[in-house]
Amino acid sequence: MDCRHVLPCPKGINGRETYEEIIKIRPGQKAIIASGYAKTKEVDLAQELGAGRYIKKPYTLAKIGVAVKEELEK
Repeated sequence: MDCRHVLPCPKGINGRETYEEIIKIRPGQKAIIASGYAKTKEVDLAQELGAGRYIKKPYTLAKIGVAVKEELEK
């Protein structure tokens, strides 16, 4: 299992763009989206690319745990 995170996104690009760059290098990389903002079209696009569950901040360790478990079981 390889579990990594990117916080914050690299300067000048958003989470969806970051995920696009990641999957160019590592196709099929799993991801969970966590944001303090409402779900947006960018989140939908990232999920269409293969990103998993969206979690709105603030979140609990339990919510993150469930999301990670779901992604690893896919």
